[in-house]
Amino acid sequence: MIGAFFVFGAKYLFLFSLLIGLLCFLMLSGTAQKRILIFALFNLPLAYAIAVAGRLLYLDPRPFVVGHFVLLISHATDNGFPSDHTLLCAFIAAIFSTTDKLASLSLWMVASAVAVSRVYVGLHHLTDVVGSVAISIIVAWGVNRYIMSKLWTWTKIG
Repeated sequence: MIGAFFVFGAKYLFLFSLLIGLLCFLMLSGTAQKRILIFALFNLPLAYAIAVAGRLLYLDPRPFVVGHFVLLISHATDNGFPSDHTLLCAFIAAIFSTTDKLASLSLWMVASAVAVSRVYVGLHHLTDVVGSVAISIIVAWGVNRYIMSKLWTWTKIG
């Protein structure tokens, strides 16, 4: 039973981040929606570029490749760093961090469950999911600190 929960978490739980993010986004005011969209437009390409660079610079074979065990979920034997599923969930949680704390907290809980599930089923090492979370947090912090704060000052948005 526990295995089934983690298999579900590893394969499908990231979709809940998308759904929760969309529902929370739709419940925000127009100004908050603009802020999130602009914040996401700066964050997404940067987070993705850092993830791609990380994948090229750090080779981390997946646990089932190095451990030679039967995987609960079929998957390619490619580089495990960073975890794309965790990166997406953490990215969605991070973009809500400056606008809606409750939504962000809920989304971080989903991201954590996805990360734990991906490690539990043997798709990723802990470093893969921690790297994904770190990329999301650092990019969101940097974009908010160095771009968004100046953008809000220069424009009438927010």
